[in-house]
Amino acid sequence: MTNPKYTREEALAFHLEPTPGKFEITATVPMTTQRDLSLAYSPGVAVPCEEIAANPELAYDYTNKGNLVAVISNGTAVLGLGNLGALGSKPVMEGKAVLFKRFADVNSIDIELDTEDPDAFIDAVRLMSPTFGGINLEDIKAPECFIIEQRLKEVMDIPVFHDDQHGTAVICAAGLINALHLSGKKIEDVRIVLNGAGAAGIACLELLKSMGARHDNCIMCDTKGVIYQGRSEGMNQWKSAHAAATDRRTLEDAMKDADVFLGVSAKGAVTQDMVASMADNPVIFAMANPDPEITPEDAHAVRPDAIVATGRSDYPNQVNNVLGFPYLFRGALDVHARAINDEMKIACAEALARLARLDVPDEVAMAYGRKLAFGRDYIIPTPFDPRLIHTIPPAVARAGMDTGAARRPIVDMDAYELSLKSRMDPTANILRGINARARRAQARMIFAEGDDVRVLRAAVQYQRTGLGKALVVGRDDDVKSKLDAIGMSDAVRELEVVNAAKTGRLDEYKAFLYTRLQRKGFDRQDVHRLAARDRHVFAALMLAHDHGDALVTGATRKSAHILERINHVFDADAGHGAVGVTALLHKGRIVLIADTLVHEWPDEEDLATIATRGADVARHLGLDPRVAFVSFSTFGYPDSERAEKMHRAPLVLERRGVDFEFEGEMTVDVALNARAQENYPFQRLSGPANVLVVPARHSASISVKLMQEMAGATVIGPILAGVESPIQICSSNFTSNDILNMAVLAACKVG
Repeated sequence: MTNPKYTREEALAFHLEPTPGKFEITATVPMTTQRDLSLAYSPGVAVPCEEIAANPELAYDYTNKGNLVAVISNGTAVLGLGNLGALGSKPVMEGKAVLFKRFADVNSIDIELDTEDPDAFIDAVRLMSPTFGGINLEDIKAPECFIIEQRLKEVMDIPVFHDDQHGTAVICAAGLINALHLSGKKIEDVRIVLNGAGAAGIACLELLKSMGARHDNCIMCDTKGVIYQGRSEGMNQWKSAHAAATDRRTLEDAMKDADVFLGVSAKGAVTQDMVASMADNPVIFAMANPDPEITPEDAHAVRPDAIVATGRSDYPNQVNNVLGFPYLFRGALDVHARAINDEMKIACAEALARLARLDVPDEVAMAYGRKLAFGRDYIIPTPFDPRLIHTIPPAVARAGMDTGAARRPIVDMDAYELSLKSRMDPTANILRGINARARRAQARMIFAEGDDVRVLRAAVQYQRTGLGKALVVGRDDDVKSKLDAIGMSDAVRELEVVNAAKTGRLDEYKAFLYTRLQRKGFDRQDVHRLAARDRHVFAALMLAHDHGDALVTGATRKSAHILERINHVFDADAGHGAVGVTALLHKGRIVLIADTLVHEWPDEEDLATIATRGADVARHLGLDPRVAFVSFSTFGYPDSERAEKMHRAPLVLERRGVDFEFEGEMTVDVALNARAQENYPFQRLSGPANVLVVPARHSASISVKLMQEMAGATVIGPILAGVESPIQICSSNFTSNDILNMAVLAACKVG
């Protein structure tokens, strides 16, 4: 993987649209009637208040405390940016909060405290502790971070965790367990050198020592060299605790014959000569960000036997904190833990190490574009491994129970693991897999509407994120002026602008088009106007002649008009089996609705074709298709000739002998609700449907727009399926991100 490229303007737009910030709060209970309000607030709320006052532990039952973590900072050490202050840190803290939700379904809220006084900070956090099930401290400079965390742990009975220290330490420990396993060494025997005596470095060494590393085998270095017993310059109590009895004074001296190097320092701190001086099969964790102490290429050039990890996603073995903190808190919250202790951190590290040694699921390998197997280039699981959520929290929870940190032990661990498997939103991994497939495809994407700034933004992002080459249909001066206007002037040199005047292939295109249209009322002048002046037709002709790999269009005109133009070049109509399938993503579910684009009033044969195309799209998205023909009736009741075709369509599929589940006709609630399906034990679906075939295009449109506006569903599509070349048609209200998503689908040939 490569690191995505983006401009400052794009980064600001991401945080601005569709609303400022990165998350919002929604109610989990109905708030519509007077009775709802009376139960949620006064007078009904008095009842749980009284119960909690009598027994504080009931706060975990009657409030959100048990799944709520505060991400708290004063902004004194923000990423690599330094002291930006409390408000300057807020975007980072919001980001941390959404990572908690995305990876472990932990509700989180950011709190920025405007003080650099440790006592004031400690008092503020202590006073708000009844609100939360855990506290995640973030981006607080050393040594204040040590003081704050230690004192909060002493005065609070909920987990307090400084991720900059312990998150890095846990992932580092997980990687080291496997690196030593591969090199045939034991932690109690190896010589460890750590460079960078800040919060993360000290935490790494402390955790490794609690796992068995011997104090006399560990040397810590800072910018002044080795931290040795008797040194006075630049020392504090936390460094002194790790001072070594050694006559070595420089990092270069320390690394001679060392088995392990851990770096949380700065770019270029380690030279090739230092690496060459290490013991056989050295382990090098160069974790400085954004650039490591030494690159894997430079390390391997002098020591091919080295196992190397960094903090970057574009190298193997990324030490990424997101592998730790969400799952540590998930496990701790689920046992109502009083703290996250060393045993829980070690359990997390060991569980991560075990997971990396297991066979990697195909969907994970597919998402990363390469085969992953335990070895020197894969010692740490990838952040998007779906097994993390049901592997790490149980290990943490068990450790919490074994050490007495748990208030409420989990009785049935098997049931707990099953609940974790179903807890996460599967849509994120599906969408990530699609993006990974698109990146591997490296499709030359034709963006037909280069006069629209949304399309230009999408085209630039498509290319900058490494998805492939963007070909923009438009006039050079027009594209340049529009990019200038939105602050993306530098992108002019990146995009390839194409048009009829520049192509040199216009005669070839016109001859092809004339052959297709000459018996449909078009003369040569008509064909010239279409090929030379209509960007949608020109773009389709490029695709038909392999001068691009896929096409995205439709952001500036109605879809019916676009489909008509595309059909001049490709067979993209109902008669040739073209279908529009729209994906609805809502509350962790994906449901496809068809046909949303092509068929106005399909008959049973058309409906069967629509079902087959919908099943194909479902498979492309990684779903096992379960198709339901939906209507206002269920299996013939109430009887109506308007529903008759929905009853006959499954019979057509039976005759065709398709290889996916289907059933109908049925109402939407029967199709989507497993409990409702139990009333019809003869029905053939093994679970809720994920493809809904509707009676007509108008009902499809109503369904999609109702879900979008009333329920807040995310809509992707309509996805054009059943056309020989990958073409996706956007809607005129699409944002640049929506257009980019359609380009990704086209690149993956979904449809």
